[in-house]
Parts: sequence; structure tokens; C-alpha cells
Amino acid sequence: MTSGAPGAGSAESRPRSLARAPALRPGDRVAVLSASSPADEAELAVGLDALRFAGLEPVIYPSATADGSTRSYLAGDDKLRAGDLCAALADPAIAGIIFATGGYGAQRALAALDWDSLAGLPPKVLAGYSDVTAILEAFAARLGWASLHGPMVTSSGDTAHYSFGSLLRALMQPERALITHYPEGVTLAGGIARGITLGGNLTLLTSSVGTDTSLPARGGILLVEEEHEDPYRVDRMLTQLRRSGYLDGVAGVIGGTFTGCGERELIQEILAERLGDLGVPLVAWANVGHGGHQQAYPIGIAAELDADAHNLRLLDPPLRTGS
Repeated sequence: MTSGAPGAGSAESRPRSLARAPALRPGDRVAVLSASSPADEAELAVGLDALRFAGLEPVIYPSATADGSTRSYLAGDDKLRAGDLCAALADPAIAGIIFATGGYGAQRALAALDWDSLAGLPPKVLAGYSDVTAILEAFAARLGWASLHGPMVTSSGDTAHYSFGSLLRALMQPERALITHYPEGVTLAGGIARGITLGGNLTLLTSSVGTDTSLPARGGILLVEEEHEDPYRVDRMLTQLRRSGYLDGVAGVIGGTFTGCGERELIQEILAERLGDLGVPLVAWANVGHGGHQQAYPIGIAAELDADAHNLRLLDPPLRTGS
């Protein structure tokens, strides 16, 4: 089974990647900021050291360490978080943005964002996941930028070295990040699909439907992942995506991690029931998202999904290489 992509012209045509930022190089300055919640200071310090070990120079923006001035779960106010993001993107000395943490607040920051100030800027890589899904989706929808769904500066735990290594490879050696294998993948519907990669956290995708920063899945290879949601909530969000038309014309689906969402068998049944009749390749339990050995997943890159082999092959590197 093969599906097409936006603007592809036919099912066999090559999909087109969104605008890619240049790969990061040793010595590059990268912004560390939050569009959502305050970062844990101890975890932030460890992550900053990891960036320095990789040869990057982190630049810490106020929102990365701001206390909640409006609500305790927000890093400063909406204006601060949106302003930090715009300032980092407009600064020619900043090569990219790696978000400090997730939490909640990205959609509030988007509502306060000055999109006019970003018009015409060259793309810079944005990397993060969880609540940052809203940012990555927005920049794809509004500016046509590709980005990276992957661990953030405060990502921690026993598998942080694996996850952070996957991110750094995509950021700094993107030509080596063309093939991703999902070793625990389960084929729910076989076949091969081509399209541009998109998606992320299921809650954030669902919450953005109906806004001007939502990027519908038509012609795309859609990632959905989640954590700490009851199975009926996962069912309800997938049902909302179906009813809203968001899933119309999707080329293929990758189910990532569903950490703390109930029994594995039940989540797999829900994915098969809610997505299996779309008639597209569908693989579950890819190690992308919350918990475990997370692999970086590009947003907005032309790719081919082989649901039987549990492989995602990028047709372009996730970032531009060369001068």
C-alpha cells in the first residue's frame, strides 16, 4: 500500500520536505528557553553540560529558569515566553533552539507570538517534544519550517544518554540519521507509505484542531504518542481527530510510546480500532515519545514508512548539510 503527499501529484511522486535549517556545528550557539513550564534547575544544569560536551554553546534565556508569574505551571508570563522565542529566532548569532522543558503553556505562548516579526526569517531548527508539539506544528503550518521532535535539555533518567545521542546525531550529523528502525514495533496494518513526517503528542494535536496553527495530516506520515492518559481519553482524542477531518487523507501512522496509559494490549487494540480502518500502513510501539529509549523524529521531512519492517526512511536529511 502506497500513499502520496501534499503536492506530490500522484501516489508514486516524491513528497517535498518543508524548509530545513542548517545542521548545527561545533561552536554554534543554541538558545535554551521554555515555551511552557519552568525547568527543573538540577536537570537543566546536567543538560547544559551535555550540550557543551557535544561542542555546542548554550545561551540561556530568561524563560528557561523563570518562576511562574501568572500560574505556577507557567515559566513567566505568556509575553516573556513568546518574546524569548522571537528574540532567539531573530538573533543571527543563534543557530537553533533546543527547548529546556515541556509541561504546559506552549499554546498560550503561540497566542502571544508576533508572527509578523518572523516573516522572511531563514529557518532555524527547533527541537523538543511533549508540549512543544504545539510549537513544532505551528511553525510547520504558519512558516513551512521543518523541525525535530525529540528530547529536551532537561530530559533525564536511565535512557537519557540514548535519547540525547539520537537528538545530537540528527542535529549535528543529519546525513547519518536517514534510517530509523523501531525494534519493538508491531505492525497493525502493513504496507509502505510516503509523505512528510508530522505529528507528536496526541493531546497537543487534538487541542490545536480548529486553530490557525494546526497542520492536518493529509498526505503525511503521522506520529501520535502520549503519557499518563487513561485509555478512554486516548480513544476520545483519536475519535476527535477522526471526526474533525484531521486524519482525512493521511498516508501512514506511527504509534509511538503510550507511557502510563494503561495495559499495552488495550492501547494497541484502541489504536487498531480507531486507526486501522483508515486503509494506510500503521505501526505501533515505535520508541518515539515519552519514556524509554526515545529516538528523534523529524517534523516536515519527506519520508517512507515500511510498516512491516518497522522502518522510517527519510528521503532528505532532517537538516541541511554543507555550506
